[in-house]
Amino acid sequence: MRYLLAAVLYTALAATANADMSDLEALRAGDMRKLQIHSAARPAPDTVFLHADGSELRLSDYRGKVVVLNFWATWCAPCRKEMPELSALQKTLGGADLTVLTVATGPNPPAKMAEFFDQIGVSNLPAHRDPRQSLARAMNVLGLPVTAILDRDGAEIARLLGDANWHSDSALAILEAVIAQEP
Repeated sequence: MRYLLAAVLYTALAATANADMSDLEALRAGDMRKLQIHSAARPAPDTVFLHADGSELRLSDYRGKVVVLNFWATWCAPCRKEMPELSALQKTLGGADLTVLTVATGPNPPAKMAEFFDQIGVSNLPAHRDPRQSLARAMNVLGLPVTAILDRDGAEIARLLGDANWHSDSALAILEAVIAQEP
């Protein structure tokens, strides 16, 4: 049954490779049914957040790539469940066209963040921080986890509230369709 679903999703992906973002609706299945696809891209703020080494970053630093932007915290149980799926997504699709950008928002000490990643066996995701919740507030993040999909221009095209399997056939099909969009 899973292979049948994958075939249907990938057929839909091929049909929507250069289609309007509203066509992504057909690719939503399982956890991805919670994904809210915006009717029009929304500009994302260029608010500063911190790299693991303390240097400043902005979302504009990632222009040219599709970004799966995940807001999380060390105390968040659903974040713990979701993070390995985001890690698997990064392993599968991460590279020149897509990156998974994880940002711990609120008071998340770097040592606790490292412990969190060690405990769940994730080593390929960034330990970025938003200690004053500036980026989270600018993006209207009201709970955790929240994951936004940003297009290559840095605009938010979709958002999912709560945890999800970001390595599911549906998630991969949606993200591959976004990657295939004309820049």
